[in-house]
Amino acid sequence: MIEVCSLGKRFGTRPAVDDISVTFPAGTVTALLGLNGAGKTTLLRLIAGLERPDRGTVTLAGPLGVHIDPAGLDPRHTVWRHLTWRAALTGLPTDAVRAALTQARMFDHRHRRIADLSLGARQRLAIAGALLGDPDALIFDEPLNGLDVPGILWFRDLLRCLADDGRCVVLATHLLGEVVHTADRATILRDGRIAFSGSLADLVPGDTDRQRWLEQTLMAAA
Repeated sequence: MIEVCSLGKRFGTRPAVDDISVTFPAGTVTALLGLNGAGKTTLLRLIAGLERPDRGTVTLAGPLGVHIDPAGLDPRHTVWRHLTWRAALTGLPTDAVRAALTQARMFDHRHRRIADLSLGARQRLAIAGALLGDPDALIFDEPLNGLDVPGILWFRDLLRCLADDGRCVVLATHLLGEVVHTADRATILRDGRIAFSGSLADLVPGDTDRQRWLEQTLMAAA
């Protein structure tokens, strides 16, 4: 579980996250949605501890796995060196690196330099970083960018397995079709505030097309 209480963050005079309180339950996949500039990435960075909030708190029920933008990976490092470095930061053994790479289907590429990887392979490596140490909660910021169709289907199954195993998963994405396939819940941001939050079953009327409803709701939140 991830619990956010009265969280606020400004950049200059602009509130990027404005008094947000929300709970992301264990055993669910929550889609974090919003137009560009709505505050999704800032909220995830605050949860991950990569930004310091101006006010409010973030409470984690256990270890947190963080997916980082593949563009931030050092291209000089090999896959193995990158992940062993991340593991060392939190005292995880090399067995955890091996497990994460295997789960992300990157173990056979462990000796390749990041500079030589395709965008999809870099994305899998970033996902492997979030899986390190088998955390209780995981946050992903646009993890589908660069994945091919088999990769997207693999990631869809991965999220469902994580949630079914009791993990808390938060997924920021602009691909609403994937939200329909993978998410139990949705939290929609507008100008740094929550516009809607709850289970998709509660948010979306009975037989309504969920993807179309989400599109219309996002546009209404513009």
